[in-house]
Amino acid sequence: MTKPKKTSAKAVAAAKTAKLTRRLLPPALKAAIEASLNKKAEDVVVLDLRAAVTFTEFFLIMTGLNVRQTGALAEAIEHDLKAMNLRPIGMEGAARGEWILMDYGWFIVHIFSPASRDYYALERLWSDAPSLMV
Repeated sequence: MTKPKKTSAKAVAAAKTAKLTRRLLPPALKAAIEASLNKKAEDVVVLDLRAAVTFTEFFLIMTGLNVRQTGALAEAIEHDLKAMNLRPIGMEGAARGEWILMDYGWFIVHIFSPASRDYYALERLWSDAPSLMV
């Protein structure tokens, strides 16, 4: 598994003021977005957390309309990133499918059912972070 470079203080400072655009996203994150869109994920959002936390750089958040779709989204993302030689460090929630978390280290994928997304409201929790609606 290739690990991205550690985020520099300069990059963190730039992230605080920069507008997040799809063009500027890392290739692996773009691949995860494409995989999710190909499986018809809804309300796909990227949160740039580089200026807020040290445990990750980005959240990729999306909604699947039912448990079957949330599972298909997770499988598609895992498959496409595996082709890039990336595997999740950890994965939780796949058995229930209400909230599937895929931890790739520098970015974390959150796949929610509609009810779970409303309940946990990660975008509201991290509302100060730059975001990109895909």
